[in-house]
This record gives sequence, C-alpha cells and structure tokens, in this order.
Amino acid sequence: MSRKKLTAKQHAFLQYLIRYVREEDVWPTYREITDHFGYRSPNSVTQNLKALRKKGFLTRDEQGYHLADKKSVRSVGGIPVKGLISAGSLQEAVEADLGTITLDTLFPNLDELFAIRVAGQSMNGADIHDGDYVLLIDEDIPEGGIGAVLYDGETSLKRVYHGDRGLRLEPANEEYDDIHITPDVFEEVTVLGRYVGHVNDEGIFKRSATA
Repeated sequence: MSRKKLTAKQHAFLQYLIRYVREEDVWPTYREITDHFGYRSPNSVTQNLKALRKKGFLTRDEQGYHLADKKSVRSVGGIPVKGLISAGSLQEAVEADLGTITLDTLFPNLDELFAIRVAGQSMNGADIHDGDYVLLIDEDIPEGGIGAVLYDGETSLKRVYHGDRGLRLEPANEEYDDIHITPDVFEEVTVLGRYVGHVNDEGIFKRSATA
C-alpha cells in the first residue's frame, strides 16, 4: 500500500503510538489515547486509527491494530538513535536502540504548528531566507520576537515591536526599512503566528533563544 502524507495531528497521533509501544511493549487502550489527547469521545480514536491504516502506517488483524513495518514508520521523518558517544575522553562505544528523533522531539506542540513559505530577503540576518518554510504557532508575538502579521490584506514576517500608536516591524536585513503600522479605529492588525523555527534544504531549525 502506498503511504500518503500525514496531517500534523495524525503525525502526533502516530508518534504517540510509537512511543507508547516502544516504552510499554503493549498497545495503548482507547481510554489512554482519549485521555492523552483530550478527546471528548473514543470515536476520535477510531477515526485516527482508520486514517493511519488507510495511509499505510498501521495494520489490523484479529488482535487489533499494529504498527506497520519499520520502513513505513520511519517515513514519518524519524531518525533512529543507535547508541552513545563520548564527547570527552575516549570511552568504550555503546551501541543500543535508544529510540527515534522525530519532529515532535524538537517541537512538543507539533499539532499546533503550521508553515508558511518565505518570499523575500528581509529576514536574512535571522538566517531565514527566500524559499524557506517558517514554522508558526497561533500565539501572541512577544516584544522583539519574530512573527507573521496581517494588515490591510498584506502579510509580513518581521521582528515585532509594540508602541503607543501601533506596531513597528523590523527586518533582519539592513537593506530594508522598518515598517510602521498605525491602524485607525476601523482597521485591524492580525497576528498570524509566532515564529518557532524554519525548514529548508539544509534541514530543520528551531528558533534560537534570541529570535
């Protein structure tokens, strides 16, 4: 069966199953899954299980659902951790199956994230370049933090500063000027999301402490 891409919520659901089975060596109950995700009804569990089976990530037999083969599971983006290595003095190599690094290892709130593709060079100084995909979460942008805003039908990704009369959007590139937004009573500035990381051909990058 060909494997189709997962939504963010399906990815988080599958990763929960993978972690649970790896740690407990049994399949979680419907109640455990329902409580973990805060579902109102076990029907949500059934719908997710069916969706993952249809996309090729789970199988089902008389005993119930099971994880598909390792290749299927790894296609969600997991990187196997194969052991320990010393960063100090030389030590004996330790090989072991220490689990998998996945997107939700980097972003515990993965199911709340969404991506927008960047067009332009104004944020190069923050290592965000034209063609990158920025990862955003639907939260307020702290003072001086990077985020995406919508104003008068136009969007921008900048550092955001709040003032008495509006917002100042600061680029991370000296070739670009600040954008000052002073909306009147009939206009509204919408925060699209707070920047938490970005993705490009070189990999996945989580927001630094200064971004």
